[in-house]
Amino acid sequence: MAQNCEGQEYRASQYAGSWYPGNEAQLKETVAGFMNKARSKVQGEIYGLVSPHAGYIYSGPVAAFAYKTVEGMEFDDVIVIGPSHRHGFYGASVDTLAGRITPLGTIDYDIELAKKIIAADKSIGYEPAAHAAEHSVEIQMPFVQYSLKNFKAVEIIMGTQDRKNCESLSKAIAEAAKGRRILVIASSDLSHYHSQKDAERLDNMVVEAMAKFDPELLYNRLKTDSCEACGGGPMITAMLVAQKLGANKSKPLYYATSGDITGDHAQVVGYMAAAFYREQEIKVGVDLGFSQKEKTKLKSIAHEAIDAAVRGKKIGSPTGITKKMKEPYGIFVTINKHSNLRGCIGRIIGDQPLYVSCQQMARAAALEDPRFPPVTEDELSDLEIEISILTPMKRVSNKDEIVIGRDGLYIRRGMFSGLLLPQVAAEYGWTVDEFLAQTCHKAGLSTDALKSKDTEIYRFSAEVF
Repeated sequence: MAQNCEGQEYRASQYAGSWYPGNEAQLKETVAGFMNKARSKVQGEIYGLVSPHAGYIYSGPVAAFAYKTVEGMEFDDVIVIGPSHRHGFYGASVDTLAGRITPLGTIDYDIELAKKIIAADKSIGYEPAAHAAEHSVEIQMPFVQYSLKNFKAVEIIMGTQDRKNCESLSKAIAEAAKGRRILVIASSDLSHYHSQKDAERLDNMVVEAMAKFDPELLYNRLKTDSCEACGGGPMITAMLVAQKLGANKSKPLYYATSGDITGDHAQVVGYMAAAFYREQEIKVGVDLGFSQKEKTKLKSIAHEAIDAAVRGKKIGSPTGITKKMKEPYGIFVTINKHSNLRGCIGRIIGDQPLYVSCQQMARAAALEDPRFPPVTEDELSDLEIEISILTPMKRVSNKDEIVIGRDGLYIRRGMFSGLLLPQVAAEYGWTVDEFLAQTCHKAGLSTDALKSKDTEIYRFSAEVF
């Protein structure tokens, strides 16, 4: 414990200097490094996050994807909910000290809000031993301090994580926080000490439930041991709070394992970042007149081409090809795995039948994207396909012609070129200037290239499905 000049007790950091840097400058540099490599992918009002709580060397790169979505924002209160790893007790415990001290400075607790939460249900109280050496909430606080401006905090430790306690705690938080802008953070790691393959299988069950924004599905999967998460209760509670406050979407932002850091895939721990938010609708792309049956068929063609290519088999000739699928279009095939990009290759010019280009680009995305190793047979069941059918390119003479969500960009200068699809700018919430700058970066050009007459800027749209 530590005291301020008024004699108030603040909780001291227990893991600074071991699980994360104990020096202010070093800690700030470490968190900044993670944050600079992460990208925000949420459009809408954010109510909650999921972030892992291992040592920063393992979980920091993943946690940054969650905190990047709220960087620079202001909330009245940040409520961090973590599981109890070292002290068993019933219900939930809300810390009632004056605040917490980390190497980045002092965090004041919102004692009034904490007492309201405690008073709301008999299963909620203050259990000092639950907070004494608990890392799950502490690990989050430097990221919170770095990312946000003005806020007070409430730290909650869950002892029992059954459905009843998740519901009662979520109700208490939502009722107590009425009229305040809050951010609720669930602290959780996923599966522990399985092989990479088994970890991905287990963790995909959590990622899927998160993507569906379905706390009941997640609870049932955890209860039946279909997946693992030490902070399953905090995740369910945070989802329920977010739903009560108005969130209507959940987005897994990034997934990785400790093996992705260490290179040892024999026994790994899984980590996920996610966000709960009210979706801000941005129409992406255009309607090129493809029927739902044709879209489904094209995705099937892509899946079959990937499966054959990965297994070393000849890609077959598909049947049921419509007249429109034989027309020449540019196309990009994007492969995602656990909501993370796994490959994306495309053909800008439509100079052959669409279904043929779909097969070719699907194969190339799986095996030839230089950013990723080739897809393996073990991964095939976890892949998701997104197809973007392109309109012809139009030269841009004024940036006011570019519409976020509708347009993709292609920038070329000499031997350098780069392309970003329409959905990219919408997902990241970029302005037109940011979209232009990011496309320059993709092309290997500095933003100064935009001022040169030798730089060609093209816009295009796409039907995305």
